[in-house]
Amino acid sequence: MRRTVSALIATMTLLFAGSALAQTNQVVVELYTSQGCSSCPPADKILHKLAARDDVIALALHVDYWDYIGWKDTFADPKYTKRQRAYAQAANSRSIYTPQMVIGGISHVIGNHPMEVVEAVEALRNKNTGVKLDVVRNGDRLSIDANLTRGKGQAMQVQLVRYTPLSSVAIRRGENAGRTIEYNNIVTQWDQIKKWNGSSALDMTVNVSGTDPVVVIVQAANNGPILAAVQLR
Repeated sequence: MRRTVSALIATMTLLFAGSALAQTNQVVVELYTSQGCSSCPPADKILHKLAARDDVIALALHVDYWDYIGWKDTFADPKYTKRQRAYAQAANSRSIYTPQMVIGGISHVIGNHPMEVVEAVEALRNKNTGVKLDVVRNGDRLSIDANLTRGKGQAMQVQLVRYTPLSSVAIRRGENAGRTIEYNNIVTQWDQIKKWNGSSALDMTVNVSGTDPVVVIVQAANNGPILAAVQLR
């Protein structure tokens, strides 16, 4: 029993450690969540803690398949449901659910199980994927440079993500009726902006506007592993 309690304390310390952890490769954590899901608020709180860590890029993607029960998620986008289904297909799974966290594009865990979340993040935190990514923003211009540091090229996608850092929602109907919930790092845009195979260095510039944070992700094609990611807050 004492060992179990000690393990839980150690896990929660890692989860909430924030900037005390050394920043190496940032691990992308995608939370698939919904305002209409009664199991999701604990996962939303976990994402809040992960968002404070320098070694994690925490992103909340609100799906639309809970809308039918009486409350339409104000952040939901069918594109995020489609992305979650693509992950399920890549993992040979027939179903999707909330809350789910996809970590590094490869680990699928129940989003309100903190120990599993931390273990998955720690497993990927110092992994060398062989892709070096540099992103610089100058006003409305975003310069993206990437190259392979080892291995051979493969089909990859360069993706641009924007998100709203914080928003509070008063939910009036559905499973969470009567609750006011704070949501963090709510994805508002997730676009593929370039295909890249690594045979030559990537050097591109894209336009961005507004003050929302920017995330650039290099991911293996067909919802494979995330190979590199940079966050500009």
